[in-house]
Amino acid sequence: MYDVIIIGGGPSGLMASIAAAEKGKKVLLLEKGKKLGNKLAISGGGRCNVTNRLPQEEIVKNIPGNGRFLYGPFSVFNNEDIIRFFEGLGVALKEEDHGRMFPVSNKAKDVVDALLTEMARLKVEVKLETRVKKLLMDDERILGVRLDSGDEIRSNAVVVAVGGKAVPQTGSTGDGYPWAEKAGHTVTELYPTEVPLLSSEPFIVSKELQGLALRDVAVSVLNAKGKTLITHQMDMLFTHFGLSGPAILRCSQFVVKEQMKNGKGPVEMRIDSLPSMNEEKAFQLLHSTLKEDPKKAVKNALKGIAPERWLLFLFEQAAIDPTETGASMSAEKIRSLAKLLKAFSMKVNGTQPIEKAFVTGGGVSVKEIVPKTMASRKREGLYFCGEILDIHGYTGGYNITSALVTGRIAGMSAGEYATSL
Repeated sequence: MYDVIIIGGGPSGLMASIAAAEKGKKVLLLEKGKKLGNKLAISGGGRCNVTNRLPQEEIVKNIPGNGRFLYGPFSVFNNEDIIRFFEGLGVALKEEDHGRMFPVSNKAKDVVDALLTEMARLKVEVKLETRVKKLLMDDERILGVRLDSGDEIRSNAVVVAVGGKAVPQTGSTGDGYPWAEKAGHTVTELYPTEVPLLSSEPFIVSKELQGLALRDVAVSVLNAKGKTLITHQMDMLFTHFGLSGPAILRCSQFVVKEQMKNGKGPVEMRIDSLPSMNEEKAFQLLHSTLKEDPKKAVKNALKGIAPERWLLFLFEQAAIDPTETGASMSAEKIRSLAKLLKAFSMKVNGTQPIEKAFVTGGGVSVKEIVPKTMASRKREGLYFCGEILDIHGYTGGYNITSALVTGRIAGMSAGEYATSL
């Protein structure tokens, strides 16, 4: 008999096991894989972006999927507490762009090792390669778990920290959703977020722009009425199947949500290559640059304005001969090029599958979770944390912040609940 069983050895599960064991409880962590902390080890490109130091309002803004739910948990344990927690375990952290926090050593392994060392110190029992088949419960409360092997393990509280469906090679294969439903929880529709987009535009199919990166462009997703849903100004990349890169990953969930509304039809995207100026300024810039050296071919005169491959592609769209001189270029053609540089429009028709996504959208409805304890409102002694919840953010330390905060609180609360019995 255990006080608390934690299912899942990812960021939220490891954090939960430490928090429960700090209460002096007998804690068992079950992980179906061969090792703990797989997702942490590959996060942040192997450097592990442990959290983000931006103010809480900014963090919530960067978690478009139910980020507001986190105000409750943040009042108990927040991003600054995560930083203190890791520094207390001897992992020195440093701040990089946009508030992202990394270990000074740049090694995700140091973060994982610190957690495992703390778990060992607190005598958390770990069973690897152990699959949970179902949660044991009666009408009111949780009783423990049944393993694939048929063995039953009893406990006073269970924390479900099995992750979502994204990045399945780390073990998150959606095991926890049916358990949640059996316990009476609603699981909202699952969909990929932070995922590359697919397009069947002729220039994508012909791979004409494959490998072309555009730096610091403003990418927008439009709805069926042509209204802008979201704009992200970052880098993007044309690929052999569509679009990728940071700006695209951030826009992807808005494409998915628009497709849920329009019956899976294509969605319009707009690329603004000159986000710092309006169309009139762009026209003036092109006009004066061409008139400065009227004998130069336009492709040479306009070289610095945008990447050459992109410019040549836009010339083609505007029916401009790249060898024509600035002097012979009509104002009309200059204006249509300015338009394309400011608002090149294209259609995307979906995303790569959820297995290729960085983050799962949808999950256990947060309406059925008590924010300050992460307790289930459906079964006593049951707690949820991490990506199985219907909470998702952009990449940049936001999802891991949510996982560590909800994990910490779920573990603490499960430990306290086990004491009260």
